Amino acid sequence: MQIAILGAGGFLGRKLAARLARQGTLGSRRIERLTLFDLAAPAAPSPAPFPVDSIAGSLTALPEAAIPRGTTHVIHLAAVVSAQAEADWQLGLDVNLHGTLRVIEACQRNHAAGDPPARVVFTSSVASFSGGQNAVLPDDARQLPTNSYGTEKAAAELLLADATRRGAIDAISLRLPTITIRPGRPNRAASSFLSAILREPLLGLTTELPVEEDFAAWIASPRKAVEWLIHAAWMDSTRLGADRGINPPGLRATVRDMLTALEAVRPGSRALVRPNPDPAIASIVATWPAAFTARRATGLGFAPQEPLPDLIRAFLADDLEATRVERGLVGG
Repeated sequence: MQIAILGAGGFLGRKLAARLARQGTLGSRRIERLTLFDLAAPAAPSPAPFPVDSIAGSLTALPEAAIPRGTTHVIHLAAVVSAQAEADWQLGLDVNLHGTLRVIEACQRNHAAGDPPARVVFTSSVASFSGGQNAVLPDDARQLPTNSYGTEKAAAELLLADATRRGAIDAISLRLPTITIRPGRPNRAASSFLSAILREPLLGLTTELPVEEDFAAWIASPRKAVEWLIHAAWMDSTRLGADRGINPPGLRATVRDMLTALEAVRPGSRALVRPNPDPAIASIVATWPAAFTARRATGLGFAPQEPLPDLIRAFLADDLEATRVERGLVGG
């Protein structure tokens, strides 16, 4: 079994690579090789019980070494995030849509040369839907994105499903909730504040809240996202039929819920979150649905997200100290 992680330099890619290195297996099969790909060559997890290749390059000019012959599983995490894709339409198209086409073409090339169809796990997004705050979307809800990022993700899902129908790949698209709490620094995602309002106070820093406290979001922890990615890579995909998109069982939470949980876990932290309305951010995230039924995912073995206090404690256990070091806050 050979696995390639695209976007392996990001926080989910790093966590996934480290988890695979600890396990040494995917499901019941031993991992023989891991390829990590990103704009800069990602650091290899250490120790790892298998060879690890780190490759640098652009998704839009995907080198053959990123998905080499013999690759059985591709975890496609690489993307231009939501606010950045909205601000730079061409960049979003190049990476999120045309970059995914390059992934399909690489897998098709390997299949034509004799490899079995690779399992491709694609990280799609709740931003590929609309409906807003009051929506509770069923599993068969139509994807009607109202932002460029969501449109690119939905279009990529269709192309992956068609390549699966044609037998070149075996794709599963996970429409991930907003991942909270992201370690490290704020990024250019419109949803970045949903991590910042928890992460920054836990670091002892102030942060700004661009929406009202009654704003609700569909969220999941990094721990749970990695668990879902591994499950999607290993599960029996014949149960999916033609519908290759899955809405994992996240958690609906308002900003007020999140701040209440923060205060319960770390008293006094809530005071570090300061309202500062941002109409540009609010206009993007307000169209995203705040809840999904996710019955299909549960039936397929995807475990539900834990409660908010556990999500916060997971960040404290897994990422707080590393984030302090990355941001020069050691000893603060």
